[in-house]
Amino acid sequence: MIRQANMAVLKTLTYLMFAMFAMTTDSVGIIIPEIVKTFRLSLTAAGTFQYATMAGIALAGFLLGHLADRYGRKATIIVGLTLFAAASYLFIAGTSFVFFSALMALSGIAIGIFKTGSLALIGDISRSTAEHTSIMNTVEGFFGIGSIVGPAVLSQLLNRGIPWQWLYTIAGSMCVVLILTALNVRYPTRVSAQTEQTDLKSVSAVMKNRFVLLFSVGAFLYVAVEAAIYVWMPTLLAGYNGPGKWIAIYSISIFFLLRAGGRFLGAWMLNKLSWSAVITICSGMILACFAISIAGGVSWGVYSLPLSGLFMSVIYPTINSKGISCVPKSEHGAAAGVILFYTCLSAVLAPLAMGAVSDAMGGPIYGFALATAFAALLFFGLVLNNVFNPAAAVFQRADESDYSPVSTEQVPS
Repeated sequence: MIRQANMAVLKTLTYLMFAMFAMTTDSVGIIIPEIVKTFRLSLTAAGTFQYATMAGIALAGFLLGHLADRYGRKATIIVGLTLFAAASYLFIAGTSFVFFSALMALSGIAIGIFKTGSLALIGDISRSTAEHTSIMNTVEGFFGIGSIVGPAVLSQLLNRGIPWQWLYTIAGSMCVVLILTALNVRYPTRVSAQTEQTDLKSVSAVMKNRFVLLFSVGAFLYVAVEAAIYVWMPTLLAGYNGPGKWIAIYSISIFFLLRAGGRFLGAWMLNKLSWSAVITICSGMILACFAISIAGGVSWGVYSLPLSGLFMSVIYPTINSKGISCVPKSEHGAAAGVILFYTCLSAVLAPLAMGAVSDAMGGPIYGFALATAFAALLFFGLVLNNVFNPAAAVFQRADESDYSPVSTEQVPS
């Protein structure tokens, strides 16, 4: 059996990978104003930084997610981390917007590679679908910590007159430590995929799995709702001068703090309660938070929208976990890539749609009306899932046949 200390290192490695890349991806909102000033760009053009990264992650997840199944988790994670470190260090040598945009896309591809490898690894170190979901929530909790630490570090750098590129140097240095750790830790036995198609054909097969597609749609709707907060909430609350002004100023920080804390709480809750009931209740509370902001306007939304982070916390990692668990472990990399593709597609399309609606109708509140519609669709879908629980038999079979004691003795990963 895999030694307990080695298992702890594997989990810590996975947690820190998510925290490390979140430091960069969730700092783009602070970098964009610097890019606008330096290159005299429009906001639309500067937004390329967000879209290039998300497009890179989406394409890598969809086209390269199967590499974790074909070549193993260890090789995929090390290749992705090495590519990310190289791209991060190159930022300090850049001087042009095109060069920086290309590096953003390259870093996104790297994230897509090592993230699908690490998501597949979570299946290998889990002993049941329930434990898989619990670990996934903890992993996303560390992602939440990174999304808080990254912008804070970047703000300190900018206040001291240090260019924003040095955030990537810091992330690259963290990445080197993670690479060294990944090289020296033993990985658990993974299910041999010798009889499986571990290439793009496996992606096609996973795409035909109705349960993976349903959970992918759930991830798409969730990200559409979350994107409304971290992309458009500052615009909605701009100029607010009521009694909750300090909440408006720190609204994004409050949202991220509640989301991170809620994920650690969610990891505990999901070991005690039905996962389908938990995310159904949480999605209903999100819908309520958004509906309150529409009914009461900014004066109510300043309180309800940041609060939604507490309820959003548990939904994405649980949907992600359950979608991946719908296929055998030998296909976890491909499944993780497919869900990641839908996630990033939503992160690009949903903010664009909300911005377009806001421009057409005359204010960001109309974009939030669209986000409320997404929240309603998510809630309705999760209610149906909770009532009918269509994937219950799939998870039961996985617990009985695919999840077994974790070993490092047979198939290297």
